[in-house]
Amino acid sequence: MGEPAEPRNQAKWDPYEKNISAISQNLSGEYFRYKGILFPVGIYSPESISLVENAEVQDDDIFIVTYPKSGTNWMIEILSLILKDGDPSWIHSVPIWKRSPWCEAIMGAFSLPNQPSPRLMSSHLPIQLFAKAFFNSKAKVIYMGRNPRDVAVSLYHYSKIARQLKDPGTPDQFLENFLKGEVQFGSWFDHIKGWIRMKGKENFLFITYEEMHQDLHSSVQRICQFLGRPLGEEALESVVAHSSFKAMKANTMSNFSLLPHSLLDQRHGAFLRKGVCGDWKSHFTLAQSEAFDRVYREQMRGLPTFPWDVDPEDASPDSDPGPDPSPNPDQAPEAPHP
Repeated sequence: MGEPAEPRNQAKWDPYEKNISAISQNLSGEYFRYKGILFPVGIYSPESISLVENAEVQDDDIFIVTYPKSGTNWMIEILSLILKDGDPSWIHSVPIWKRSPWCEAIMGAFSLPNQPSPRLMSSHLPIQLFAKAFFNSKAKVIYMGRNPRDVAVSLYHYSKIARQLKDPGTPDQFLENFLKGEVQFGSWFDHIKGWIRMKGKENFLFITYEEMHQDLHSSVQRICQFLGRPLGEEALESVVAHSSFKAMKANTMSNFSLLPHSLLDQRHGAFLRKGVCGDWKSHFTLAQSEAFDRVYREQMRGLPTFPWDVDPEDASPDSDPGPDPSPNPDQAPEAPHP
């Protein structure tokens, strides 16, 4: 696949095209620290994060908050469809990063003019760096969690194609860095423990990748109820159908194929890779799994049970009903890795 062709309607894409092009030329794979948290140079800056902390929030704003590789774009696709009552024309005509711009990016949501209301915005920020104004507003946050083992696997593969990220190194090195929080956006454990404190508040919804994978129809209904946007059965079915992994992977506006290779090099791996639960079992060695479990038990002591805690061994990826099932264990890579 060659470089993406120039969009036909250039005006429709500004200011994104120029900014994406400029950003993609200035990626070093280096990180900076902001209040102790690592961020990739070029995509974010201390100024862009500070802007979020002090941004004005509107009561009808909708924020999607996730730790990286936890299903952010899946949730963007779902909300894009819900906001249009199931009509897929928006998701087929506007790039996903423009439908729900990132808060903390240099090309950030809070600095973009003329956004339609309600504003749909995405963020990976830990709670202590999020917009202070949110906590005294009626704006809504949907926080999506995912089994951290699958997050680690996905982040490892993503680090190989995302030009703003450091080379992940060996599987053992990467897993060690992940468990210590020495990766972009810091510790997964700190991230979820921070945001889970919001659970029970009217303007906060906690939902997991695993719940959505098991029953997308019911999950979409739950999201609609939270947003106060009930959908009829036909519209609901449209949301479910058009936000499936297979549909997203085929949608040019959602599969990130429009980005230049200098920013996201999908020649070496797909951005939307598998979309399954339990893929970590095809990658973790026994030693890696035991090391992960030790840290997990220590870090998550006293927290409520998550879907991936019930019995992770039952969530075999081989029984996954999704459109892109995981490989047979016999076909696992020679060197297991996270």
